[in-house]
Amino acid sequence: MSNGYGEAGAAPRTLAGATILQIVPALREEPVARTALNVAHALQQWGARALIAGENGPLVEELQAAGGDWIPLVNDTVNPLRIRSGARLLEDLINRERIDIVHAHSAGGALSAHMAASQIAVWLVTTLPDVPPTSRLAAFWAGALARGDRIIAPSSYAAIPMMERFDIARERVTVIPRGIDTAVFDAKAVDSERIAKLCQAWRIPDDARIVLAPGRVAPWNGQLILPDAARALSDGGMRDVVFVVAGEHRTHGKYGRAVLKQAQAQGVHGMFRMVGHCPDMPAAFAAADVVAVPATEAPVLGRVVAEAQAMGRPVITTDVGNLSEHVVTPPDMPEDVRTGWVVRRGDPIEFARALGAALSLDGNAYRAMSARARQFAEYMFSPQSVAVATRAVYTSLLAREP
Repeated sequence: MSNGYGEAGAAPRTLAGATILQIVPALREEPVARTALNVAHALQQWGARALIAGENGPLVEELQAAGGDWIPLVNDTVNPLRIRSGARLLEDLINRERIDIVHAHSAGGALSAHMAASQIAVWLVTTLPDVPPTSRLAAFWAGALARGDRIIAPSSYAAIPMMERFDIARERVTVIPRGIDTAVFDAKAVDSERIAKLCQAWRIPDDARIVLAPGRVAPWNGQLILPDAARALSDGGMRDVVFVVAGEHRTHGKYGRAVLKQAQAQGVHGMFRMVGHCPDMPAAFAAADVVAVPATEAPVLGRVVAEAQAMGRPVITTDVGNLSEHVVTPPDMPEDVRTGWVVRRGDPIEFARALGAALSLDGNAYRAMSARARQFAEYMFSPQSVAVATRAVYTSLLAREP
């Protein structure tokens, strides 16, 4: 396809009347498929036709009920025969449905789409994986996602290694974070009964403040530093704090027991509640005063940081993976727009200082930070914001058509 601009004075194309095909592994309730579905809904509101190709799943019915079209396509594969078969299907589909843009969210889908695009004029958009590939084999397959006319990355952490490895020009890349459901993760949507029920189940004293540590209890999530941080808080005079570790803890039971053993050794066992999986995370965030995410390794998504801010809660997290990109902190931004703290991984004293700073906020300062956190989450992570940012990528291509 030509990348030249249209004739002078010609109005650039918009999404109205355009046909956009997104390719996902399957229409299951997963972040990639949910993002594609949200974008498809928005495309229809903007006058475009939305198609999603992928294997069958529960979201097919939701897509079709909203007026979108589903195309069965096996693409989450490294089988060359299936990839070529997918390319032939896509080439026929692009011709038949007059598709303007193909947006591949998977490496297999990107390879099939690239093969089809070499035979027929169509724009190709790709989305990079959340975590940069580390093995040669993974990098080979991820390389298919570096071939898009425009490339979407969920974070700079995901983008920069790919840009360096595949010599991708900066202007081809747009960072659009993974979205969260900001309607569900909204303090206004959680009634007091749900909060009270959790606090009762967690045995929280009436005068206690809650530090919530959400996520599976596992070595890479770093909960082992929390007893040392709790000891530092207690030594500093903050003894009215309860640490609620809310996440599945049976898979890595030995590690979970080590966390409790460390709490016992530090004399802060009474400050800890290991409550297991919580089915009502919005209420858990609403019950918390501060959210702690002490990860020591890069998470795949890191969504709890976004969800906590959507609930208006200050977050203390670490400098791993994409986590620091999802919190507003100095020196990148002024102190008066802070929404949380980012500290060095594995440093309990620095983590305790940040917790102490958050727990020391007076009422007005806390409410101001809470409001900023909510505003930031709506701006960065809401389905509407993700869809609008994706629309800008699509329209930038349509505007270049001759």
